[in-house]
Amino acid sequence: MVSRHFLRAKVLQEVYAYYCSEMPSIAAAERSLVHNIERLNDLGATQLAMTLQLIVEAERVTEEATQKFMATEADRNPDRRLLNNEVARRLSDNYDFKKQSEHTVGLWEGEQARFRKAYAGFKETKSYQEYMTSKPGFSADREVFVKLFKYLMNDEGLRSTVVERSLLWEDDYDQVAQYEYMFLKTLNERTFDEAMPWPRVYDERSASEREAMEFALLLLRETLRNADESNEMIRSHLQGWEFERVAQMDIYLIDMALAELQFCPSIPERVTVDEYIELSKEFSTDRSRLFINGLLDRLILELRSAGKIVKTGRGLMKPEKEEDDDER
Repeated sequence: MVSRHFLRAKVLQEVYAYYCSEMPSIAAAERSLVHNIERLNDLGATQLAMTLQLIVEAERVTEEATQKFMATEADRNPDRRLLNNEVARRLSDNYDFKKQSEHTVGLWEGEQARFRKAYAGFKETKSYQEYMTSKPGFSADREVFVKLFKYLMNDEGLRSTVVERSLLWEDDYDQVAQYEYMFLKTLNERTFDEAMPWPRVYDERSASEREAMEFALLLLRETLRNADESNEMIRSHLQGWEFERVAQMDIYLIDMALAELQFCPSIPERVTVDEYIELSKEFSTDRSRLFINGLLDRLILELRSAGKIVKTGRGLMKPEKEEDDDER
């Protein structure tokens, strides 16, 4: 499930792309936003498929070792515990995951050297060594698979192979990996089989997910539609600064905040302000958070006096902290 903070970041990317376009179109921006959010599922499946592929490559390495002319006893009789990992086997057999990961077929061609290097590196880790001497069972297999997944997500060579498929995946990579990592930790021996529905990062079948997408589309649409008016408001409150000297990313963030304040009535003002301060830390300059915080405080007073901010309660647009509390 994608958080609203993450969705705001995706909207910011689309706002930036809109203004970089030679023929900007709000409708095209909306289509692009939906496409890029839906493709998060492809990224998640690719990351998991990459972990399975390492085990495939480890199988090849092990088989080659048995064929060496000067094979050692360990080469001839390898410990195949990781190769027979139960979680990897069940994931490979899962109908829903196989469908989600169809797009990865052929992706790993030419990457054998990177997988072999990663496999050799993982074998040197404490996690691998403890696994190979631990009590066999599903729990141990799940734990080492989770650690292997995390290890591979930090492999820069394999990461570059994945993000080359989409320009935006570089920004999404860690967020999606965290989602998959947390889910892997919850796998249950009794319920994890070939028929278990494999979760999606964004699941259009979920009412709450569709509502989140509607929030993102509304935010994008109203930000672009009202940009001229928002920018005039910003100009009128700049003190000792020319509008053209303000960092462009700060303008986009404030435009988005103004749209959210006016068109998302159930999101509290303070939540909105805090969210765009956080986004400024990720996407703009070191001083942006102070500038955005101070300017939004003044702009909120103007919007209130003009009757343009009307909050109607919590509703569907609850702050992220409350959503987290509900999930717990």
